[in-house]
Amino acid sequence: MATTVPPLPEPLDPGAPARTLTPRLGSSRLYLRRFARNRPALLGVALFVLLALFSVFGGVFTHFAYTDVDFTALTQPPSSTHYFGTNQGGNDVYAEAVHGLQRSLVIAVSVSVLTIVLAAVIGAGAAYFGGRVEKLTLMVIHFLLVVPSFLILALVSHHLAGDWRVLILVLTVFGWMSTARVIWSVSTSLRERDYVLAAEFMGVRPWRIVMRHIIPNLGSLLIVNLTLGVVATVLSETALSFLGFGVQPPDVSLGTMLADGSGTITSAPWLFGYPAALVVLLTVSMTLVGDGLRDAFDPTSTTGALGGRR
Repeated sequence: MATTVPPLPEPLDPGAPARTLTPRLGSSRLYLRRFARNRPALLGVALFVLLALFSVFGGVFTHFAYTDVDFTALTQPPSSTHYFGTNQGGNDVYAEAVHGLQRSLVIAVSVSVLTIVLAAVIGAGAAYFGGRVEKLTLMVIHFLLVVPSFLILALVSHHLAGDWRVLILVLTVFGWMSTARVIWSVSTSLRERDYVLAAEFMGVRPWRIVMRHIIPNLGSLLIVNLTLGVVATVLSETALSFLGFGVQPPDVSLGTMLADGSGTITSAPWLFGYPAALVVLLTVSMTLVGDGLRDAFDPTSTTGALGGRR
C-alpha cells in the first residue's frame, strides 16, 4: 500500500522575523480590547451611562415637574418630599436637575455631532480639492478663529430669547473651525494614498472620493474629537447660561441652575451643589472616555500596547 509523504516544510530564512502563533485581530476588535483594558475609560463610560439614564428616567421617582411650584416649601433643604430641596421660587431642585441635565446633554451631543460632520466635510474637502478652494477655506477658518466668538454667541442667543435650538445652531456655526483645521492637516497626507489615486483613475467623482475614501479613514480622529467635543460644549453652554445668555427661563439647564444657586452658596448650598456635581461628573466622564479612545487608537501609548496583547 502506497503511503503519501507530506511535503517538507519550506526552509526558514534566518533573516526573516519569527512568526507568532497569535491570531491577528481585526482593527475594531483590537481597538475595543485596548479600550477595555483602560479602567478609567470604563469608569467614564459607566458614569456617562448612569447620567444619561438619570436624565431620561430620573423623573419617574418624583411626582414634581420642574415647572411645579410648592409655595409651602420655599428654599427648603433636601427632604423625603423634595430629594434635592427647593429653590427660592418653590421649584423642586431634583426635578430641575433631571430636566437640566437632559437639556444640557441634548445640546452637547447635538452640537458635537453637527460640529464634527461640518468640520469633516469642510476640512477633508479643502485638503482634497486643494488650490483656490483650499486657500479660501483656510482663510475663512483663520478669520473665524480670531473673531471673538463668545461675544457673538452671547449677543445672538440673548437676542433670540435663549431658545435652546438656536443655541445649538449658534454653537455649531462657531465651533467647527479648529477641528476642521486639524482634519485638513491630516487629510493632506491621505489625498496622496494609493486608494485615492486609484479611485481618481477609475473616474470616481471628487465628492464621492472625499465621502467614501478620505473621511472614513479619519474615523479615529473623528471619534475622539466627537467625545471631547461634548465636554467643550457642556462647558460653553453652562458658561453662557450662567451669564444669562444661554437657556432662559422657564426652561432649565445646568447652567441656569448654577446661576440661580451662585448667590446662595452659604445659605442654601444644595441649590449650587447638585448641579455643580452633575457638571463635574459629566465632564469627567467624557474626558475619561476621550482619553481612553485616544489611547486605544494610538498604538504607541502604554495602554494601547497592553491592550493589544493576547
